[in-house]
Amino acid sequence: MQAIRETIEYENPLLSLKIWQTTRNDSGSVTWHYHPECELMLVQQGSFCVDLSDETFDMKTGDVVILGNSQLHRDRNLGGTLDYIVLQFDLNTYFDQSTIPYLQYFNETKVPLSAMNYIFRENAVARNEMADCIRQIHQEALCKESGYELAVNMLIKKLLLILIRNDTRGLLADQDRVERIRLKPVLDFVESRIDDRISVEDACRLANMSYYYFVKFFKKTMSLSFTEYVNFRKIKRAEQLLLTRDMSVSEVGDQIGMANMAHFYKMFKRFNGCSPKEFQRKMLAWGRS
Repeated sequence: MQAIRETIEYENPLLSLKIWQTTRNDSGSVTWHYHPECELMLVQQGSFCVDLSDETFDMKTGDVVILGNSQLHRDRNLGGTLDYIVLQFDLNTYFDQSTIPYLQYFNETKVPLSAMNYIFRENAVARNEMADCIRQIHQEALCKESGYELAVNMLIKKLLLILIRNDTRGLLADQDRVERIRLKPVLDFVESRIDDRISVEDACRLANMSYYYFVKFFKKTMSLSFTEYVNFRKIKRAEQLLLTRDMSVSEVGDQIGMANMAHFYKMFKRFNGCSPKEFQRKMLAWGRS
């Protein structure tokens, strides 16, 4: 099985998602592939199969399937006209200070996100709600009316809420519940000090853990190292400043506690695929279009 790592190009980088509708009349399959973004597919017309490495989902009109972070998959059209919507998005982007505790629900340390597809098989109301959200996101992305970014942000969070509230088996809530409680003071601390230097030692003291135990514990629970997590949250803050404040790139770096410009540029490019200036120019041009 030869798999391709797919690179998702976001139409609007601030939203960190891609959504499109496609029609196929061919019989055959898409190559095995994977990507860091989670994916939802909604069948508008027809039927096809979605293969994972260990499971197959038979999809028909109105069905929804969800795939998790870097899950290997492909889809197969068995014949006839197939019309479906694909939504791919970076989960991490949609968690802010008030919702960050729920990020661990989706870290997939115990079960892949695809395990949540039982909801759509057993609960028609939840399936229809999810389908409606996907259609609304697609419509918002097509029309791009004023405030559509806010609408998309809220709809993505509604998708996650539908999963949480309809998870009768408790698969999401059971993912390291005790660990989430132990890390909450650390996550709150990071958000409150995002513009300052944040040390692992400070986090260890808050969690009442040794350094060695804490770094392993945090990585296992959050699927990111503590340093990676802090850098990610700082870059998210930098994006906001670049688009809402009249500040130079160096001033933004100072503001978020990354005074070393080489380090700031490296981290920014890692999470956005471009420099801070390129990001700012691209987003301002987007706003004028």
